[in-house]
Amino acid sequence: MLRNVKDLRGYVIRATDGVIGKLDDFYFDDEDWGIRYLVVDTGSWLSDRKVLISPLAVGHAGWMARRLPVALTRAQVEHSPDIDTRKPVYGSTKLSTPGTTDIRITGAARGCGAWGRTRAA
Repeated sequence: MLRNVKDLRGYVIRATDGVIGKLDDFYFDDEDWGIRYLVVDTGSWLSDRKVLISPLAVGHAGWMARRLPVALTRAQVEHSPDIDTRKPVYGSTKLSTPGTTDIRITGAARGCGAWGRTRAA
């Protein structure tokens, strides 16, 4: 069944060990118009921090409950590096998370992880 992405805004994002926030927006690949990242507002849990989550991490949606499960832990989201969501994410951007292997993003929705930034005042 097709869904309008605008209808997904506000869905609760649930990690494997608890809620991490609500779906706020999307980053699209400007070449094929696929969803590249979900922008999740963590609310007060991470001091109003927003994180980017790959759609590859998303499980089956709970349409009635307005929930999207992700294959990440709260600790993975909490320890993700900062990113400025006001700037574009380029196709060859290299990101790494302490204690993990470097991740090179080479196309739409490559990798399965979370990246975040602190909201500007």
